[in-house]
Amino acid sequence: MQKDDNNDDTTPGNVVNFTTTVLSDGTIQVEGSSNQNYTFLSTEQYLLKSFVYVEDGGTLTVQPGTIIKGDKTTKGTLIIKRGGKIQANGSAANPIVFTSAEAVGSRNPGDWGGIIICGKAPINLPGGEGQIEGGPDALYGGTNAADNSGSLQYVRIEYSGIPFQPNQEINGLTLGGVGSGTIIDYIQISFCGDDSYEMFGGNVNLKHIIAYKSTDDDFDTDNGYTGKIQFGVVLRDANIADVSGSNGFESDNDAAGSTVTPITKPIFSNISIFGPKQDTNYVVNSNFKRGAHLRRNTQTCIYNSLISGYPVGLLIDGTNCENNASASDLQFKNNIIASCNTPLAVASGSTFNISTWFNDITLEIAFNTTMQI
Repeated sequence: MQKDDNNDDTTPGNVVNFTTTVLSDGTIQVEGSSNQNYTFLSTEQYLLKSFVYVEDGGTLTVQPGTIIKGDKTTKGTLIIKRGGKIQANGSAANPIVFTSAEAVGSRNPGDWGGIIICGKAPINLPGGEGQIEGGPDALYGGTNAADNSGSLQYVRIEYSGIPFQPNQEINGLTLGGVGSGTIIDYIQISFCGDDSYEMFGGNVNLKHIIAYKSTDDDFDTDNGYTGKIQFGVVLRDANIADVSGSNGFESDNDAAGSTVTPITKPIFSNISIFGPKQDTNYVVNSNFKRGAHLRRNTQTCIYNSLISGYPVGLLIDGTNCENNASASDLQFKNNIIASCNTPLAVASGSTFNISTWFNDITLEIAFNTTMQI
């Protein structure tokens, strides 16, 4: 690891740097926190021990082709705090890889934490900020919708998603209150032990993304997330699903399903979700649930996309979501649902006629639904 020569000596507060140790195989073990600028070099390999924090004022730069591993025993995780930045820009020929430190052939979902980025964009929690999921000492949320936490491009994150404690798993890529000034492009999450991508508020946009054989949900959006996600592919393993119920899309306004603002309203377009079922008779893990579970007052919009191979295709769950759908705040247009045992569903006891709503909105010619971002 290289400490940059252009550090800003005027950084307020105490100067803190990562603790680094060269292990017997030459790997550089990284732990602790830094509010200074550091570079991970492609000529080295790195091991994240425990929670590794990039603090306010610090920038972590990762060169193309660099390999960074997460330690299983200490739940190695990379956390970018509010005001910190990551510049991890690989290329198609030289991607940056975050992977398990376990031996090749012995790697499994949930071997290490993952990447968590916390920003200063609006969320809908009380007071406008919250503690990020998964156990780190990191707050997210603020008032700067254009906040810039850096850039991730051509990055592969694999075998992440370790459970820190019950119901406090770390996702492949967690984005909390991340603003639109941040670039997330050409990302692949593979073999994650929890959600591939989870966005807690903020409005960062994502493009060209892959979720490959993860355990829980592929796209989980909560707490006022309003970004756009375009050009995505999901492929599931029929044998691997989470006890909480695995979905392609899962979206809540907040945990209570309240009307607090900003309302969760992601816009998904050009997403292909290939679920676990090859056809409706194919036997899969019983924890697979829905291609899209829209609940708790979300206003999620999905356009020009494919949902295939789930027990249930689309579930509009709850009166608030049904009202959002009727008011065209929640939209589902120009999509295909295929090879799902129950293509359309509502909550038990609901009188909402989802088939009529679906036919009405899918027969519309929806202009400008391909969201270029």
